[in-house]
Amino acid sequence: MSSSSPCSSSPSSSPASPALADTGTDLTTDRLVLRTWTTAEIAAVLGDVRSPHWAADFPAEGDRAIAGFIAERPDALGPYGQRQIIERAGGLVVGAIGLFWPPEAGRLEVGYGVVPSRRGRGYATEAAAAMVEFAFTAPGVHTVFADVEPANPASGRVLEKAGLERWSSDGKTARYRAVAP
Repeated sequence: MSSSSPCSSSPSSSPASPALADTGTDLTTDRLVLRTWTTAEIAAVLGDVRSPHWAADFPAEGDRAIAGFIAERPDALGPYGQRQIIERAGGLVVGAIGLFWPPEAGRLEVGYGVVPSRRGRGYATEAAAAMVEFAFTAPGVHTVFADVEPANPASGRVLEKAGLERWSSDGKTARYRAVAP
């Protein structure tokens, strides 16, 4: 868990902060749409039923875990909950991102994953920056955080580019956070 002391960076001051539009329940960035999962999408992922609007390697293991999480906790589909990452050009689902609602003492955790075929394009950074910015519109939220295993340095770089700061590590977990501007 993160502590409540402030960090020096914020998503709005980050160079990776995307142009973000909230179109109802969808969040739209330059290249992505972050759309709330539908019950049909959850059922398809959990039932191993392919959809033509999914990237060839979607769902990945993490996407299946998130679909299971949502199936057990329907509140995860609220406006500040779990979303699919969709390429605006072509409309393919390429991953998942979300905030783990509700906040705990003003803190929200963010988690994400992009399928291997779409990594290296900056999608994870673009989506994470958008979700962090959006998280700060939730009443009472002052900190967004994520924990990363040291064996996954790419995820730490994504978080830093998205405006989070590494503030702690215990050798098993590197902790990142951003505080409200």
